[in-house]
Amino acid sequence: MSTTPDSAVRTYIEAHKTAFLDDLADWLRIPSVSADPDRSADVRRSAEWLAAALTRTGFPVTEIWDTRPLALPGGPPGAPAVYAEWPSGDPDAPTVLVYGHHDVQPAARADGWDTDPFEPVVRDGRLYARGAADDKGQVFFHALGVRAHLAATGRTAPAVNLKLLIEGEEESGSPNFPALIKARADRLACDAVIVSDTGMWSEDTPTVCTGMRGLADCQIDLYGPDQDIHSGSFGGAVPNPAAEAARLVAALHDADHRVAIPGFYDGVVELTDQERELFAELPFDEARWLRTAKSYATSGEVGHTTLERIWARPTAEVNGIGGGYQGPGGKTIVPASAQLKLSFRLVAGQDTDRIQRLVTEWVADRLPAGIRHEITFWGATRPCLTPLDHPALQSVVRAMGRAFGTGIRFTREGGSGPAADLQDVLDVPVLFLGISVPSDGWHSVNEKVELDLLLKGVETSAYLWSDLAETRTTGSWKQT
Repeated sequence: MSTTPDSAVRTYIEAHKTAFLDDLADWLRIPSVSADPDRSADVRRSAEWLAAALTRTGFPVTEIWDTRPLALPGGPPGAPAVYAEWPSGDPDAPTVLVYGHHDVQPAARADGWDTDPFEPVVRDGRLYARGAADDKGQVFFHALGVRAHLAATGRTAPAVNLKLLIEGEEESGSPNFPALIKARADRLACDAVIVSDTGMWSEDTPTVCTGMRGLADCQIDLYGPDQDIHSGSFGGAVPNPAAEAARLVAALHDADHRVAIPGFYDGVVELTDQERELFAELPFDEARWLRTAKSYATSGEVGHTTLERIWARPTAEVNGIGGGYQGPGGKTIVPASAQLKLSFRLVAGQDTDRIQRLVTEWVADRLPAGIRHEITFWGATRPCLTPLDHPALQSVVRAMGRAFGTGIRFTREGGSGPAADLQDVLDVPVLFLGISVPSDGWHSVNEKVELDLLLKGVETSAYLWSDLAETRTTGSWKQT
């Protein structure tokens, strides 16, 4: 659809790739570990580096947004985010916001790295460093991408009103991110969000992610007698909180491994036949997947494949169960308390507040007299999903297809992230554009990015802005 010349884009990227990689290496040397209070100055230095780099790229507006004033009392202190804006100048141009993060996971040579994790090394066509794939490399490819877009089209500003929001505490759970986007919603207003904190199926199978599951997790504390009591004198005559915890766990699923909480599936957006067919086309090796999971058999909701279960079906998991005596030998007691930790992955059509209410009611209804309980939810992340036929998603697919020279397939993410906060607050579709592959080792030792894929990300970014501008003139992008 876009008329941006492919050869001009590739020529520009080839001429500037060495400087691009040198700049990225400089950024990767900054150990912006948001989880480590001793690295807070490095996180700020990382934000300052990126703001300066985006200014050099040509963004007329670059700002560092301090989230410390938004931090809740007793909660984690805020870390700086970077905001940049480059208006198109075209009165009808759509506004697109790119999201990523500049903080990284902890890393040290002693963890098992072959080289210093904060001293980038290029070896065998790969760039090794903490943050190379997650997420500095995938953020920074947009800087060269927009310059290639301008060079190839002869424009002096992007074809879209381009905004960037690069978070500084994603690796710490984004504790202050929802408050930040609510406080800055007027500045962040846009027609679509591009999330470049994701990946592809493999080097040979480029894919676009269309959604992420949501999350609600909780702890349930059960209390019986005021202290541990003798099971010979009292057992069988008073309720046992450890036994009631086990009964809750046993009742959580039915015989078909469906969540048995009444109303849990109400409103779930079911997979279409097309989506199931597209999932089935992916070269999924279940035996290899099991080896990666360090498990020995698949299990889950009857009637769905493994990929459908982890990407598109809601789940309930027991994360932990405990109570009573755990020391050596026996101790014949009725314990005073027991504890459960549960997590619920949610899909499109499920509301986190409603799920929390249903879980709360289900627990209360199943406990007998004499068992007191407290239930604590730690937070909630809403699911997000963009339909396959959404015009903006099709722009991403076309841009990737041009860069990779092949058809693009579709995946979803089984995990959860801050993308849904952007969708909810800004009320716009969320699209995913990433070039990382599973072997890149996010959060692991020897994290790397494939250089040829990184440059494909640059090329995709260069094509995308013109395609989005042209697509936006044909109809609405409002999320359906």
